[in-house]
Amino acid sequence: MRRSRKTRTVRRKAGARARPPRALDPVTLAVLSKRFDSITTKMANTLLRTGRSGVLNLAKDFSTSIVTRDCELLTGAETLPIHVLSGADLMARSMIDLHPVLRRGDAFLHNSPYHGGSHPADHTILVPVIDERGTHHFTVWVKAHQADIGNALPTTYMAEARDVYEEGALIFPCVKVQQDYEDILDIVRLCQMRIRVPGQWRGDYLAMVGAARIGEREVLAMAEEFGWETLHAFTRAWFDYSEQRMIAAIRRMPSGEARATSTHDPVRGTPPDGITITVGVKIDSDNALIEVDLRDNPDAMPCGLNLSEACARTAAMIGIFNSIPESVPTNAGSFRRIRVHIREGSVAGGGRHPTSMSVATTNLADRVTNPVQVAFSKIHDGLGLGECGPIMGASLAVISGRDPRHGNEPFVNQIFLLDTGGAGAAAADAWLTICHAGNSGMCFIDSVELDELHFPLVVKERRLVQDTEGAGRMVGAPAGYCEYGPVAGASLDVVYTADGLRNSASGTRGGLPGAPIRNYLRGADGELKELPGIAAIQLRPGETVASYCAGGGGYGPPHERPVHKVKEDVEEGWITRQRAQEVYGVVFADDGDADMQATAARRAALAAAATA
Repeated sequence: MRRSRKTRTVRRKAGARARPPRALDPVTLAVLSKRFDSITTKMANTLLRTGRSGVLNLAKDFSTSIVTRDCELLTGAETLPIHVLSGADLMARSMIDLHPVLRRGDAFLHNSPYHGGSHPADHTILVPVIDERGTHHFTVWVKAHQADIGNALPTTYMAEARDVYEEGALIFPCVKVQQDYEDILDIVRLCQMRIRVPGQWRGDYLAMVGAARIGEREVLAMAEEFGWETLHAFTRAWFDYSEQRMIAAIRRMPSGEARATSTHDPVRGTPPDGITITVGVKIDSDNALIEVDLRDNPDAMPCGLNLSEACARTAAMIGIFNSIPESVPTNAGSFRRIRVHIREGSVAGGGRHPTSMSVATTNLADRVTNPVQVAFSKIHDGLGLGECGPIMGASLAVISGRDPRHGNEPFVNQIFLLDTGGAGAAAADAWLTICHAGNSGMCFIDSVELDELHFPLVVKERRLVQDTEGAGRMVGAPAGYCEYGPVAGASLDVVYTADGLRNSASGTRGGLPGAPIRNYLRGADGELKELPGIAAIQLRPGETVASYCAGGGGYGPPHERPVHKVKEDVEEGWITRQRAQEVYGVVFADDGDADMQATAARRAALAAAATA
């Protein structure tokens, strides 16, 4: 790879002059915080606009971050929480441990869940930011979910893989992929030989490296303007400020402890009843500490659902930050007030090589986040959320095959056609398109038109489904429905890993569960056949997949939902009048207004039944 003029400019201007640190008044602190945030946003914009695969340039399944020289998360603006909260620090630490001598111009490819990565599908480029004297100051990194990583099946989610060998992914434990700003082509050739869509992967790789180099350039420019000592003084002050914000937030909550569980549907390699995750949550308001205990969970299992350490810690932390009733910066400062306990050898983050962690970012990770949220709600009505809807039905499948419209060219991509699943919270209805708990609504839903343009498929229908929300004082999201199949003359391989057919999203504090996931194969004759939770099928011309994604759990008794909100739900078509009366206790008169006398009687009966 020829060194660009832009890269030469970065290297020429890299020497920030030695200068005393600036005074860090509140204005300077705010300015520097936004400047660092803007760097991660520039990196993200670069990746969105230059990534080649649909999973990047349509769905935005990637994250960017900056880590301090002490391997502490500084910022990860506009990123997927499951990628960042814990993992950025662990990966930066593995870079330093595995490569004690870092030089300007180095870049590293990392996707090992055994060395701080999330799961193998998340390729990460780490670039150490180094001054002209060779001193390492920060690490910028870009993590991007790949459409294909060389797994045994054309999917990045191998839920039934007994170990990493059956999974088949290429694992890179922080491998140097650039030196002196030049590609190490041995690594590139290795990936291109193994991955089903080598040109697509190469395009995504270049986009990731470009985004990381932009981050490096911008941090060097900040150092030129402010000086390294000012930037390091800022990180210390910003962490202290964030910790104080977290302390204040915890002290406004009541002390208490609670336990909660959530069960993932069974797959091959798990018990017949699935995997039950148990969490213990403790709020210590006096000492301003929150603890999550994941130690009381089963051993790692011969399947791909096991959590990496990064994903287990992050999933617990997502549940915490979702449950705090105010905004607190998510960085190493606020993390000082959090303790997450993991048992070595556990399915919940304690596995070791060669345990498969293929699906670590989604299915079982959500079964950690969800009970953490529910446990908060058990401690106090006003904290926490219900459960977010389980994930990964056929509406989020990995599709592959050959495109007859373009010379039978091979394609692989994960589609994000529809996933709702948001949970009812203590003071708000669900975020409709949260996708799943670890995503937290940061991915985009695919454009139907762009999917049909890029891949040989046609989307027959996409809509929300009435009466499928988790009913409550605050409601969970309704389920969604989409149906798609191949264009004429093509076939379509569809692989998905769904949870939530048997165990849907639970409500909390009297809230009701959301609708379960359902997937069907519609034959050319129109007949529907229900599909299992995990499937790899080939659609022939005239066949389609019909997929119902999961609804989210509700918060609080449905009969406590304000009458005017129930009326709005009926008018907007979210629920029917029948559900309004039977579940929410709101009776409508012929003119469409609520009959308040009949409503009071119906709600009194529902309240009595709930306490019986």
